[in-house]
Amino acid sequence: MKKVIIIILHFIAIFGILIAIGCIPEEEEVGRSEIFTGELERNVELKILENDIARELGYLDKLLDAFNEEYAEYGITAVDADMSESSNLIEDGPYGYGPDVLYQANDNLMKYVDGKHILPIPVAQIDDYEGIAENAWAAYEKNDQIWGVPVNVQEPLLFYRKDLIPDNWETEWDDNQNEVPDMIESWPALYKFSEMLYNDGNPDTYGYMKSYEQPYFSMGYLYSYGGYIFGDNNNDTSDIGISAGDSYLGAMVVRQQATLMTKSAQDGSITSVAYTQLAKGNFFATATTPDVTNMFIEALKEEGLDPDECLGVSVLPQLPENGDITDEDAELFDSISMGGVHAYSISAYTKSPNACLAFINFATKWEMLELRNQILGIVPARTELSEELGGINREVMEDLNTGYIYVMPSNSELSAVWNAVTTLFLDCAADAFRDEPVLNTKEAMKARVEQANQAVIDALKTLG
Repeated sequence: MKKVIIIILHFIAIFGILIAIGCIPEEEEVGRSEIFTGELERNVELKILENDIARELGYLDKLLDAFNEEYAEYGITAVDADMSESSNLIEDGPYGYGPDVLYQANDNLMKYVDGKHILPIPVAQIDDYEGIAENAWAAYEKNDQIWGVPVNVQEPLLFYRKDLIPDNWETEWDDNQNEVPDMIESWPALYKFSEMLYNDGNPDTYGYMKSYEQPYFSMGYLYSYGGYIFGDNNNDTSDIGISAGDSYLGAMVVRQQATLMTKSAQDGSITSVAYTQLAKGNFFATATTPDVTNMFIEALKEEGLDPDECLGVSVLPQLPENGDITDEDAELFDSISMGGVHAYSISAYTKSPNACLAFINFATKWEMLELRNQILGIVPARTELSEELGGINREVMEDLNTGYIYVMPSNSELSAVWNAVTTLFLDCAADAFRDEPVLNTKEAMKARVEQANQAVIDALKTLG
C-alpha cells in the first residue's frame, strides 16, 4: 500500500513539474478565453498595430484620441505601435516587441492561430456581434473558436475617371442600353477602350493599368473559370485547384490585359504611381481595394479636380465566357474576385487582454466604422452600416454574401501559394512583350498554369 501511495505521489510530483515547465498546459492555457474576466486592467498602455494608410491619412490618430478620452478614468492609453504593418508577431511577440492589438487581413492574422500567438475572442463580450456579417465572422473561425473581430471587407474594385468617358457613350458605348458605360461593366469593352487610348498618338495615355506582382488582384480570374486554392471550402490543403476547370482562361485574360500596358506591368511601379497617374488623366482605370479610395481623392484634389465629378468606383467588369477579352461578341458573366476580411486580433503576449478587448469593442462600434469609411473609404463589415452607406459599400457586401468574393484561405498553408502564382502572373505579363511569345495559345497557357499548380504542391511538401 505504501508503495502505491509513493508511486502516486511521484506521478503527482512529475505532473506538477511538467505543468511548471510548460510541457502540459494549465487549465487557463487550454481555455484561453477564460482570461477575459471583464475586469479592465488599470494604468496600462496598449500598443496598436494599424495599417500604413490609416496612419498616413490620420484615421489612427482620431481613433486613439477618441478611445483614450473614453477610457481616461481607467488609466488605459492606446498608442501607435510604431511598427510596419507587415511586422511578424511570431518574431516580435515572444520578446516583448509586438503589439497588443493587431489590425490585418485574415490570411495574415490566422497564420498566428496554430502557434497560439493570438487569443481566441470571447464573442459573447463583443458588443455588436450580431451586426457584423456572418460571412465576415467565418473568415476568423478555426478550431471552433473565433480569432478576430471583423472591421471591413475587401475585394478588388475598378477605380476609373468617369469624366474621361466619351460624351457619346450613350450611343456608342452602351450596347445593352442599360445606362451604364460598357467600358466599366465588360472586360471586352474596357479592352477596346484601352486599345483606343493606347493608339491615340499620346504616349502617356493608357486605359486599364495594373501591376501583376500582387497576385491577390489576379487570382479572381482563375476562380472565375473554375480554379480554387484548397479543396473542401479551403479546408483540404492536400487538394490544390489552381489549374482546376478552365482556370487557364483567366491567365489568358491577364496576358491580354498586359498587351495594352507598359513593361512596368511586370513589377510594382504601376501600383506605386496609380493614384497620381489616374489623377493626371494618364490612366483611365486601375484596380485596387476600397480602403485606399481616399488616396485617389487626395491625388485628384492636388490636381485641382473635384473627386465627386471625376472619380468612379465599381465592381470589376464582367468576363467573356470564352476567356477572350478581344472578342466583343462573347457571352459575358459576373466575375469572382479574391477578397479578404480585415479584423482586429489580440496578441497572446499582451498583459492587458481585457483592455485590448475594450479597445476592439470601441474601434468596431458603428460610429468609428462610419468614420473609418469617411476617412479611408473602407467597406464596413457591419451589414446595416454598409447598407445605409449604399453604393459600392452595398455592392461589396452583396458580393460577400452571394459568393462572388472568394475569401482568402485562413490557414498557414496559404504561404506556399503566393510565390507560384506571382511567378505565373508575371510570366503572363512578360509574354505580352516577348519577341517570340510562348503563352499565346490555350495549350501553352494550360500547361503553364498546371506548372504553377505543381509548384504549390511541391512547396507544401517542403513545408511538411
